[in-house]
Amino acid sequence: MEINGSNGSVNTERFDEKTLKKIANHYKEILKLLGEDPARGGLDKTPLRVAKAIEYLTHGYTIDPQKLIRSAIFKDDYRQMVLVKNIEIYSLCEHHLLPFTGKAHVAYIPNGYITGLSKIARAVEAFARRLQVQERLTVQIRDCIHNTLKPLGVGVVIEAEHLCMRMRGVQKQNSVATTSAFTGAFLRKETREEFINLISAKLI
Repeated sequence: MEINGSNGSVNTERFDEKTLKKIANHYKEILKLLGEDPARGGLDKTPLRVAKAIEYLTHGYTIDPQKLIRSAIFKDDYRQMVLVKNIEIYSLCEHHLLPFTGKAHVAYIPNGYITGLSKIARAVEAFARRLQVQERLTVQIRDCIHNTLKPLGVGVVIEAEHLCMRMRGVQKQNSVATTSAFTGAFLRKETREEFINLISAKLI
């Protein structure tokens, strides 16, 4: 798979053919173990399709989120909260390889430097497009912003719905998982409350 430039965009037409073939062969064997015939009409191209899909869904392994943010760092005296909310997340639970989807809200208080707003969303995407658990994903995003920008504080909240809870196991259809992670100024109650109020408000 080819990652185009520092913006982290993905060219889905250029996969590593050797890797795809190996993955497809494994899926072909899985179909056989399930009692299916991978050679029949509806399934003959499925192993390759699934191989391409799984490689795309995990392409975050090929992206360096800190490098993304460093590609657009600017010196600035702004010292109030910068918030990017409602960043869509599509990830795969590492326990069952089933999707979990939701939204991330990411904020930081600059300490002399800011980054392009789109880079925050791309960093979130880079971590989400890996095999994940929501708790780790939340902390990884927080630590990436903190370690790269060295801000006065970082706050991250993720709200997500997990198909592993809806399609199997407990099968609870309306459950939503919320995780949070904070550093620096966001460890203070008043800063956290401002953050929560902002992500809850409909300002537009």
